[in-house]
Amino acid sequence: MSLALLIEWAIKSVVIILIILGGFAYLTLLERRTLARIQVRIGPNRAGPWGLLQPIADAIKLIFKEELTPRDADKVLFFLAPIITVIPALIILAVIPLGGEATLFGNTYRLDLASNVNVGVLYILAIASIAVYGIVIAGWSSGNKYALMGGIRSSAQMISYELALGLSIVGPILLAQSMSVDQIIDGQRGLWYVVLQPVGFLIFMLASIAEVNRAPFDMPEAEQELTAGYHTEYSGMKFALFFMAEYGKMIAVSFIAATLFLGGYLGPYVERFWWLGPIYLFIKVLFVLLIIIWLRATLPRFRYDRLMEFGWKILLPLALLNVLVTGAIYVLVGGAV
Repeated sequence: MSLALLIEWAIKSVVIILIILGGFAYLTLLERRTLARIQVRIGPNRAGPWGLLQPIADAIKLIFKEELTPRDADKVLFFLAPIITVIPALIILAVIPLGGEATLFGNTYRLDLASNVNVGVLYILAIASIAVYGIVIAGWSSGNKYALMGGIRSSAQMISYELALGLSIVGPILLAQSMSVDQIIDGQRGLWYVVLQPVGFLIFMLASIAEVNRAPFDMPEAEQELTAGYHTEYSGMKFALFFMAEYGKMIAVSFIAATLFLGGYLGPYVERFWWLGPIYLFIKVLFVLLIIIWLRATLPRFRYDRLMEFGWKILLPLALLNVLVTGAIYVLVGGAV
């Protein structure tokens, strides 16, 4: 293994971490300011110009807060749970291309974050499926019945909505005839898959929001009846890691939605100017993030039985029907789509 390859991998790993950490910090500010605008109030604007230093102020506060460990907690698992929760959010972006090929100093580089895997969609689904373990372990290891209920709710919810999430991605796979993320993007050069798969995109968005435990699907951390849910007993930086995982997964979901349904880095003149690719991709990601924030500000929380009913009785049959119709049309038109 060459030194140049190791350096390239190290740089790409740093880029992934910076996207998640920087995105987490300022996505919280974007959400608070957007929610304030929707609710006709001001939002945070005191720390720094236009409130831009608010995430840094929050980070300093959390760093210096006292961390408590319950007497009856499983100490090892209680410590590991936040780390297990945040790791999938950091590594799921590894197969998402930021752009096509870039020429720098006479050399040509691919603007993928880590690796061009020919089963990139399978990697995304595999990493997304392990995110629930940290939340379940956090609830169980706390020795608190409210936290345990939050962990159990989360496992039931994520397993339920993961079925619809996986089926919603089958449409782009069928249209591109590949599980490679790069080939799915190439298949959208003429027309984005959101036009051909509007139902699949809708199912993906709803199931993803449920997977990330965002409102109106945030039952695992329902404050009214569970005081805070699975992270009730956490404080300080351990508490911050859970929210880093949540916002990191929001960013990852937005990257995946933009890549599979909105053409990824494709856009006008992207073939001529390689640096437009990442700009187009980040604009699409921001658009998806604003939709997620808008839904939080608009919709009330589901009742738990209706949340499960919505996943099993509406989203899952609709996702199966979408796969059936997509496959039938693809066969009838001979793959012309």
